[in-house]
Amino acid sequence: MNIYQDILEKKRKNELAIAALLDPDSKAIKEIKDTIKILESSKVDYIFVGGSTSWKNDFGDFIREVAHHSSLPVIIFPGSASQISGYADAILFLSLVSGQNPQFLIGEHIRAASILKGMDIEVIPTGYLLIDGGNMTTVEFISGTKPIPQNKPEIAWSIAYASELLGMKLIYLECGSGAKRSVNNALIKSVRNYINIPLIVGGGIRSREEIEEKHKAGADIVVVGNALEDDPEFLTR
Repeated sequence: MNIYQDILEKKRKNELAIAALLDPDSKAIKEIKDTIKILESSKVDYIFVGGSTSWKNDFGDFIREVAHHSSLPVIIFPGSASQISGYADAILFLSLVSGQNPQFLIGEHIRAASILKGMDIEVIPTGYLLIDGGNMTTVEFISGTKPIPQNKPEIAWSIAYASELLGMKLIYLECGSGAKRSVNNALIKSVRNYINIPLIVGGGIRSREEIEEKHKAGADIVVVGNALEDDPEFLTR
C-alpha cells in the first residue's frame, strides 16, 4: 500500500481517518498484542508510533512488536533520527516548521538521511506545527520551541502554506502529548482554507465529539493518543 496515496484518496472522498498514537514511553511491549487487537476492532486507519523521547523501551523492539501483530499501516511519528525502523510501512519526515531550532528543522533529517537511503520505507515530508495546548509539553521542552498561540491563526496558516510551497506533503497541527486542550476548530478551519495538502490534527483530543468537530473543521486525519492510554477501548465506542 502507498500510504500517501491512501491519505489523498480519503481526503478526496472527505472520509475521516483515525490514527492511534502509541508512545514507546507510555506502553509496555508486553501489552502491544492486546492493544493492537483492540485497535483493529475499532477500525482505526493508521497506527502512529513515536514520541518526543524514547527512554522506557528500545524503539526498534517496540515497533517490531507493533508491526508483528498489526495488519494496519504502521507509520513512524519520530521525535529524532534515532526513531527509525524498517519494520514500519512509512515515516513522517517531520520538520518542526513552527520553531527556529535548526536541529528539528533540518539537523535530525541529515542524521536520518543515510539510514533511510538504504531502507524500504515510504518517506512522507511533513510540516509539523506545535500549537499551545495550555501547558508545557515534552516536545516544547525537548525542542525549545514556543508553541503558536491558539488566537493567532494567521501565524499557523502562514507557516503551513509556506511549508506546502516548500514541498511538504502533509501538515500536522499538534498541541503535544498531555495537552490540556486540543487545537481549536477556528484555527483548524483557517489552516484548511490556506492549504491544499492533507491536514493532520492531534494532541488533547479525548472525546468522540472532538474527533467529529476536528474533521468538520478540516482535519483529514485525527490522532488520538492520551485518551487511549487512559482508556484503551475508547475508540471501540
